[in-house]
Amino acid sequence: MALVGRSKIRARLTEVDRQVNRIKDYAAEEFRSITPIRTGNARSKTRRVQQGIEANYHYATRLNDGYSKQAPDGMTKPTVEAIQAFVRRI
Repeated sequence: MALVGRSKIRARLTEVDRQVNRIKDYAAEEFRSITPIRTGNARSKTRRVQQGIEANYHYATRLNDGYSKQAPDGMTKPTVEAIQAFVRRI
């Protein structure tokens, strides 16, 4: 028995997957852009990975807790707010 509309479901799932990847790319770029920059180390070691964003430097938590005057709210909270606004737009 063939599933009626299977190709429509597959096409819709493909579109949803595309949109999710678009959101992940946006989130990673937003996070990276608000990462404080002094030497460039933090930004250069921040990247998008399959399931999220990787901040691969030993002081990432400290920066995210608002240690830097350049990002007093850290990076996660402003990124989440930006993602929410982005999702509303799309």
